[in-house]
Amino acid sequence: MSEQKPSVGKVVPKPPEPRAEEEIMTAWTGEIGRPLVSVVCHSFNHVSVIKDALNSFLMQETNFPFEIVVHDDASEDGTQEVIRQYQSQYPNIVRPILQTNNIYSSGERPSMYSFPAAKGKYIAFCEGDDYWIDEGKLQKQVSFLEDNSDYALCYTDSMPFHNETVLCVDFGGARRDLSSAELKRAPAIYTLTSCFRNVLDVPPESALAKYGDKFIWSRLGAFGKGKYLDEVLPSLYRVHGGGVHSLADEYERKIMNVFTYSAMASYYQRVGDEELFEYFMLKLKRQVYGLDDVSRRLLPVMKFVTQLALRLKKILVRISKI
Repeated sequence: MSEQKPSVGKVVPKPPEPRAEEEIMTAWTGEIGRPLVSVVCHSFNHVSVIKDALNSFLMQETNFPFEIVVHDDASEDGTQEVIRQYQSQYPNIVRPILQTNNIYSSGERPSMYSFPAAKGKYIAFCEGDDYWIDEGKLQKQVSFLEDNSDYALCYTDSMPFHNETVLCVDFGGARRDLSSAELKRAPAIYTLTSCFRNVLDVPPESALAKYGDKFIWSRLGAFGKGKYLDEVLPSLYRVHGGGVHSLADEYERKIMNVFTYSAMASYYQRVGDEELFEYFMLKLKRQVYGLDDVSRRLLPVMKFVTQLALRLKKILVRISKI
């Protein structure tokens, strides 16, 4: 793998075919069953691209054990068969969570299953249609977090691509360090580049958040600061119609923000953080009133928010009985 940042208009590099499991684990110290890092990957109908993601995880060169927790949300295109193949080849590294019914359509989120299953002290997150190109990404990020206990997460740059070519588009992820207070306000961070401390539970409100990563950054702010590591090569973000954010139009993004800020405001109200509750309520109001043709579109939005509140109440009742 070339240690060079891809440039706009160039064909994106591909991760190499993975080494054998024994070779990957040769440099590891510590118990294989106690990974230092859990790479969490969510997939849905990614059969044509999931290999790029898995290969980019398996190419990581580390002196510590890591695992790959792959959650597939009942794909119908053969993605689960590919994941099973990797599990058979890498039984000590790849741990699948394969749903038989789509949980997203029933109001749940993959993170409600994948994050609790992660054994690592740290979580590195990447969706199944994105991938990494720096074989030292995990080693660099974990080394930083191990040496700097006042930081809750670190992240790097990202480059979008389409049809295997780098695009000249900026989706607005942070390219600087962030304070704890800034993190609590849910800044934009390139999710596929993140590595953070495995210190969070999965609150029921997360099922309502369309942008679940914002919820993660906000809650991590209670545990420390955010570090931008520019020495790590950018991760590659695939822009396509199946992506949640990449090709969504402005109105759809506003609607997704309405759901997300509603969830976050509800969470902070429940835990008694009045300042953040008021902050995200203000963000919510600005999103609603910023919608075009409010008189026509506001009613279905608010109806959906009401439905979300009722769903949240049911989730809370169900969790309380566990």
